[in-house]
Amino acid sequence: MGVSTGFRDSNRDQRDATNGYRIGTQYHKGQKIMMVSAMDISTSALVAQRTRLNAISGNIANISSLVDENGNPNPYRARQVVFQTDETKGKGDAAGVKVSEILVDQSEPLYRYQPEHPLAIKEGEWEGYVAYPNIDLTTQMVDALETTRAYEANIGVIEISKDMSRQRLAILA
Repeated sequence: MGVSTGFRDSNRDQRDATNGYRIGTQYHKGQKIMMVSAMDISTSALVAQRTRLNAISGNIANISSLVDENGNPNPYRARQVVFQTDETKGKGDAAGVKVSEILVDQSEPLYRYQPEHPLAIKEGEWEGYVAYPNIDLTTQMVDALETTRAYEANIGVIEISKDMSRQRLAILA
């Protein structure tokens, strides 16, 4: 009985330590070979970073949105993804990551004096002003670059883990 390799499928998920591969752990002749922790952790990071990049993309896309989905004058509010440790994705001292919540920015919108604009405020302190989303494009772009680099780094970890698994299998075969 050798080490089973390949992609996750329902048949392989059902195998036990004496029969071969199980997601999260590799087996060789009934003996556990721990390797998946790094891949599980990096996969959780890929999912979290993808969620963050989606929020950033939405913020950039709506940087000039002045009305809400109901057509009311209400500028778009930026979304920010908050991560938290996911202890279910690691073993021992290592832990994965997951999205704990997506916060909606509660800061005041930016006001620009445009009395002729159809969405200009008609009365009160901000009369003649138009409310714009309080989104800084530079900050969003830096966040997008950081997210992309983190995503790429986690793909690198997965590739290294796969290479190590292949090398170990070659030695054990």
